[in-house]
Amino acid sequence: MTGALVEKVATAFEPETFVNHYGSTEIYTFSVHRDQRAKPGCAGRASVNARLRLETPGEGEILCHMSSDEAFTGYWNRPDADENTIRNGWYHTGDVGRIDEEGDLWVVGRVDDMVISGGENVHPVEVEDVLARAPGVLEVAVVGEPDDRLGQRVVACVVAEDGVTAEELDAFCLASDTLARFKRPREYRFVVELPRSPSGKILRRMLRDET
Repeated sequence: MTGALVEKVATAFEPETFVNHYGSTEIYTFSVHRDQRAKPGCAGRASVNARLRLETPGEGEILCHMSSDEAFTGYWNRPDADENTIRNGWYHTGDVGRIDEEGDLWVVGRVDDMVISGGENVHPVEVEDVLARAPGVLEVAVVGEPDDRLGQRVVACVVAEDGVTAEELDAFCLASDTLARFKRPREYRFVVELPRSPSGKILRRMLRDET
């Protein structure tokens, strides 16, 4: 869950216990955070039977050890997929994470969704988390579009209430304490809905194909 979604759920339902799980079909639960109101969006610590690490210190791809009782043994008749994701006993999730000063894990985006703009890495999730809090924004997805000067420019595809303008959203990003100025979208595209898979995941590839 993004921090923005956590805050909306906490306000709407006031849950006594609010837990965030992070995982995948291949290994089920990697980590759990047990108090989302304290750290909205945090993925927490490794779950029972799980071992996690980052491929590179500071910020890097999240790896989960295959010794977990919940781990799969490989993809059915897909040795190419096994080779890409299982190395030296570790499952490569394809997610990028960081560890905070308290030792908790934060998922900051997908490796293949990263936007490289002006030589800087921009994770769509960190931009989306800010824009999702903007007044009138219902949904948002961020993608990278080819740019002659920057390499890629950050584009926000937004489902919003009537009357919301790109200027208002840009001002909201500029006023954010958590989003660096260079990471804000250079373009806002207002759409009726975001393309999703049958399981509800946003299909960024389709948004990129439309740009």
